[in-house]
Amino acid sequence: MNLSSFSYNIKQGLKNIWRNKMFSLASIATMTACIFLFGLFYAISVNFGGMLRNAEKGVAVTVYFDNNATQPQIDSIGTAISKRKEVRSYKFISADEAWSEFQKSYFGNHKDAADSFADDNPLKDMANYEIYLKDVSKQKSLVKYLNGLDGVREVHQSASTARTLSDFNTLVQFVSMGIIIVLVAVAIFLISNTVTVGISVRKEEIAIMKLIGAKDSFVREPFIVEGVTIGLIGSIIPLLILYILYGRIIHYVADRFDALSDMFAFVPIGSIFRILIPVSLILGVGIGYIGSRLTLKKHLHV
Repeated sequence: MNLSSFSYNIKQGLKNIWRNKMFSLASIATMTACIFLFGLFYAISVNFGGMLRNAEKGVAVTVYFDNNATQPQIDSIGTAISKRKEVRSYKFISADEAWSEFQKSYFGNHKDAADSFADDNPLKDMANYEIYLKDVSKQKSLVKYLNGLDGVREVHQSASTARTLSDFNTLVQFVSMGIIIVLVAVAIFLISNTVTVGISVRKEEIAIMKLIGAKDSFVREPFIVEGVTIGLIGSIIPLLILYILYGRIIHYVADRFDALSDMFAFVPIGSIFRILIPVSLILGVGIGYIGSRLTLKKHLHV
C-alpha cells in the first residue's frame, strides 16, 4: 500500500465514524464499558488472588518425629523436605521452642501457671518441621510422601483450609474467563453493527468503486480503520478511568482503614497496569479488527 492509499483509507475510516456518529458513539460507549468491566474484574481478581496467596502462606504442614528418632534421622527428613518442589520454605522447631510458643499463646501474662511445670516440658516429644507450600493444592501429595518417610510419627495438615483456598482460586479463574468471553462477544456484535451501517450508507459508492476495478482490499481498509479506531478509543477511555479510580481507592483504604492494611494489601498500581494497559489495548484493537473483518466478509459483495 502506497502513502496516498494509506492516507485515503485513514481519512475514509475517520469519515465513516463521523457519518455514523450515533452508532459509533454507541460502539465506543459499549467498548468502554466492556474494557472497563474487564479491567475492573482483572484488578479485583489480581488483588483477591494476592490475598489468597497471603492466606496460603499461613497454611502449614507439620511433621512430627518418632519418639526414638535420632538426630541423623531428623536431619534426613529435613533434607528430603528441602528437595520437594511443593515446598516454599520450612523450619525446624525444637521441643523447647514448641513449649515456649505454647506458653505465650495459652498462659499469656500468667507466668506463674507456666512456672508450675518447672523443668518438666510437657511437649518434649513435639519437635517438628513446619512446612509452607508454594501451592496449597499440592498439600495432599506432599503429606502422602511425608507419611512414608522413616522416622515420621504423624503429619498434621489443614486439609479443609487448603481445599477452600484452592476452590476459590479455581472459581475466580472460571468466572474471569466467562466474563471475558461475554464482554468480547458483546463488543464484537456492536462493532459489527456499526460497520454494517457504514457499508449500507456507502453501498452505491462501493458498487461504483468495484465496477471501475477497485480491489476488495482497497474497499475494505477504511472499514478496518473504522473498527480499529473505535476499539482503540474504547480501550483508552476506560484505562484512564481505571487508573484514576484504582489510585484513589488505594489511598482511601490506606487512610480510612489503616488497621486492615495487612489483610487488604493492594497490588501496586504499577504492577496492575503494566499488564492491563497492553492487554486492554490489544483487546480493544483486536475486537475492532475482528468485528469489522467478520462484517465485511458477509456484506462486502454488493
